[in-house]
Formats: sequence, C-alpha cells, structure tokens
Amino acid sequence: MLGALGVPIESQMLVFSQTSLQASQIRMQNPRALYFTDSVAVGYVRGATLLEVAAQDPRQGVVFYELSQSPTTPPRFKRNSECLACHLSWETLGVPGLMVQSVYPLKDEYSYVNGFTTVHGSPLEQRWGGWWVTGDAGGAKHIGNVSVMYNDKGSKLANPTRALPSLEGLFELKGYLTPYSDVVALLVMAHQTNMTNLITRTGWEARVAAATPSQDAAARVTEAARDLVDYMLFVDEAPLAGPVKGGSGFAESFVATGPKDKQGRSLRDFDLRRRLFKYPCSYMIYTPAFDNLPAAAKNAVYARLWEVLSG
Repeated sequence: MLGALGVPIESQMLVFSQTSLQASQIRMQNPRALYFTDSVAVGYVRGATLLEVAAQDPRQGVVFYELSQSPTTPPRFKRNSECLACHLSWETLGVPGLMVQSVYPLKDEYSYVNGFTTVHGSPLEQRWGGWWVTGDAGGAKHIGNVSVMYNDKGSKLANPTRALPSLEGLFELKGYLTPYSDVVALLVMAHQTNMTNLITRTGWEARVAAATPSQDAAARVTEAARDLVDYMLFVDEAPLAGPVKGGSGFAESFVATGPKDKQGRSLRDFDLRRRLFKYPCSYMIYTPAFDNLPAAAKNAVYARLWEVLSG
C-alpha cells in the first residue's frame, strides 16, 4: 500500500492506537495501526472497509482521503472532507492538520471519549492513553498499554509502564506488518504532528497577509513564525525520564534517511537520553511544506531564528 504512494518501505513508522473511526472496531484486541512518514500517514484497521490516508499538501495543509478495501472494485483514492470536523479545529491551530490524542478509559457504555492533545512539550506522564507502547520508555510512568474500553477487564499487563519488547501474545497480530508500537516512533509523531500544523499555519497567515495587507496581518505572520521557530528548536520540550530504546529498528531506519552534512551529522540523529534528538532543530525543515512557504513567511522564520541564535 505504501509502495503505491511512493513511500519507501524502509521509512515506514508504525504505532498502534486502540481507537479507530469505526466504533465497532474500537477494541484493545483489534487496534488501529498508523504508518507514517514525514508527509503521509495511513491508518489501517483490520477488517475495515477502507484505509484512511492523510497527506500534507505544501500549500493547503493536510488533505484526507479514504481508499475502499473491496475485492471487486478497483482501488481509488477518494477525498474525505468529513475528517475536517475534528482535524480543522483549535487543536490543529485552525488549519487542516494532525493531532495525537491521549485518552482516559471509558467509565461505561454511555461515556464519551475524554482526552487531550499531546505534543513534544507534554509531560510523559500524560502520554499514550489509548495506545500500545513497545520498547523501553526510560522508566516514564505513562498511561499507555491500558484498555480504554469500559467492558474490558483492564490491562493484561501487571505493570503497564514496564518495558514491553513487542506485542506478541497480547492480541492476534495476523494482518499487521510488525508486532511493534515503537516508543521512539510515538515520540517522533508527537513532535511531527504539531510541527506540521505550525508550518501550515505560518504559510496560511503569510498568504492572507499578501492578499489583504494590513498591520494586523503582518503581525500575525510574525507571531506564527515565532511559534514555529520556537517549536522547531524544541523550546519547552519535555525531558525524557531516562534512556529510551525502541527495539523495533525504527530509530536506525529513521536516522538512515538523512540528509547529513560533511561531518556525517543529521537533524534526524537521536539523543534518547535526556531529549529526543541530538541536535535541537526539527528535521521537518526539509519537507516540501517548509520549502514552499511564501517568501514573507520564510523571512519571518529566518528573522526569528537569527534572533534566537544570536541571543
């Protein structure tokens, strides 16, 4: 599937969420798998009638599609604007975007899902509610690996925050590409989703300012660029609780995609001891969305970068 999108297999990142768009599929035993790269994400629920696809358009923001899983109908991407009911909100900074939610267990069958959006500044203690987490999270007391369903008897794990090598034996893995929901991939995704939204928002503000010039519009471009740069430089990033190790091979594949400088350094190099990345500047500056920012937006970004780096 990802090969058909032009996404190299080795750049896939996989995490498992207990929730999906189809209520009948919301089960800890049949989780939704998310495969994502820097600009494309695919959601898969075993047995579902469609695949969910989110692709970052360099100008518009994230565009949502569905791909029917019919044995008789030729596959064709269909744009699904209904996704914007949730994915165009204050949680996505007012632009079509992405978000990672951490949710609490439902109390009963009448309860609504209750949770919140997490980014790289969110405390690890608030992360991954409703998600499977494999690998060593460095001793962080997160809220993953616990069922969110009211009719489940809680987690099968005696200690949900202990290092979980893989998902083998916890549910049927037939149909999934891997038995991992890598903690490093989860950390990367929390950074990437909000970074995607900040890039989109800055581009939108710059285009609005160009179409209807005003002092207020220019100020909004400056504000958006400031927010983008501060996040890009990992200001207010939540520290790791201890050394983190995924164990699925994701970290090694992620780093290998480069690019690297003449000394072999890359913005994709991990630290995973005190913080996520070795060099505190986001690899997302290499994406088409960042490259396609209007000149006014880039000038505001570079001005803020100079302001920060010059002290």
